[in-house]
Amino acid sequence: MDDNKEKDIFTTNAEGRIRNQKKNPRLNNTYYKWGLTIFLTFLACMLCFYVVFKNAELRAGIHRINKILSPVYVGFIIAYLFSPLLNMLENKVMYPIFKKIRFIKEENKMPLARGTSIIIIIIFSIILVYAIVQIMLKQVIPSLISIVSNINIYLDNITKWANKLLQDNPDLNSFVMKDLNRFSDDIELWVNEKFKSVTANVVTSLSQGFLSFLLKLWNFIIGFIISIYVLWSKERHVARSKKIVYAVFSREIANAIVEAFRFTHRTFIGFFFGKIVDSIIIGLICFIGCTLMQIPYAILISIIVGVTNIIPFFGPYFGAIPSTILIFAFDPLHPGKALAFVVFVIILQQFDGNWLGPRILSTSTGLSGFWIIFSITLFGGLFGVFGMVIGVPVFAVLYAGFRQFNRNRLKKKGFPYKTNEYLTVGTINEDGSVNPIPPIEKRPQKEGFISSLIARSGKKKEKKSEDK
Repeated sequence: MDDNKEKDIFTTNAEGRIRNQKKNPRLNNTYYKWGLTIFLTFLACMLCFYVVFKNAELRAGIHRINKILSPVYVGFIIAYLFSPLLNMLENKVMYPIFKKIRFIKEENKMPLARGTSIIIIIIFSIILVYAIVQIMLKQVIPSLISIVSNINIYLDNITKWANKLLQDNPDLNSFVMKDLNRFSDDIELWVNEKFKSVTANVVTSLSQGFLSFLLKLWNFIIGFIISIYVLWSKERHVARSKKIVYAVFSREIANAIVEAFRFTHRTFIGFFFGKIVDSIIIGLICFIGCTLMQIPYAILISIIVGVTNIIPFFGPYFGAIPSTILIFAFDPLHPGKALAFVVFVIILQQFDGNWLGPRILSTSTGLSGFWIIFSITLFGGLFGVFGMVIGVPVFAVLYAGFRQFNRNRLKKKGFPYKTNEYLTVGTINEDGSVNPIPPIEKRPQKEGFISSLIARSGKKKEKKSEDK
């Protein structure tokens, strides 16, 4: 969307072709080439020296550069996450509207659609941030304070419920109550000591690190402004990146790199944007259902269910289990609300997994259920909750790259490259033809003692019948 035209640094003839220019004799000089090679080798040696012997200084320098460029990183991340929303507003809403207005010139309709869409995104972002702050201040934080202040009441309710349930079995009652009392003491100790100390540390860090908070907030504001400029000319940024790739690498390698980045972009943006929209819808439906069922802490529980829904496969369980425990601890003598919440969450997750999710997540990751569980387990163990969120798209990209590499190798060898074709492969010949799996030869079984007696008795009966 940038109107500035790039000037050609080469002179062209009347047909638009680049004129023949004489090569610089200095570049063809052998001594010049040797000097350039020695200079680049010296730089490479210096870099290896800093990596090996000056690792701390090198990391400190990189950290300083990253700290300076952190607003730029934030801007690119915000622009990347907002790009699907911008495309939808621009192509499906604003441009069709401006296209019907006749007095606007055709070349001005697309820039107007882009500018109006960006203004809508800015207004939407401000409203979203304001709503999140209001929900946190008026609903979530008071709910957390209420849960912590009433933790003794909830533990007493659970103790009374367990005592009433097991009153007919004294031995089991004493065993359960002993462990339950120890668990209650641990929870009270954590609340009275750990939670208060954590709260005091948070307050102290906030008071001491107020300038740091303002600096991060300022970086976010600068990053948001940068994201507006990136969104305005995002096509030209992508075009410049592709131009650099084709200038540095050969055509085959550049095509492979561009296609790999295109596939990575489709996988990541389709997964993250779809998951965010899906989780927001699930959180809203959960809030409506909890409000109608008069479940306590409806907003807090809905936020927990919506946020954990971003994690594939395990997310619904991570959100439902603590929410169910919280609802049950609120009134354990009447467990109907907790049971109703469990049934509601099961129905909600079935609706999300079978209908809502597939329609929002239009771009499939191409992974089976086993590989989804494997990727979440692997990346979750390495990077925690953040790894669970990014594990599926990252592993999908790695899996697709390895699959494409494997297929290309098999094609070059002239071998079959589809997985279904290997179900019946026994061996592969040099010409690529397939020999099927040979049938298993059945070994002759030795006759047992009992079976031999039965066979002999049968033969004797046959002989007697023949004699008669």
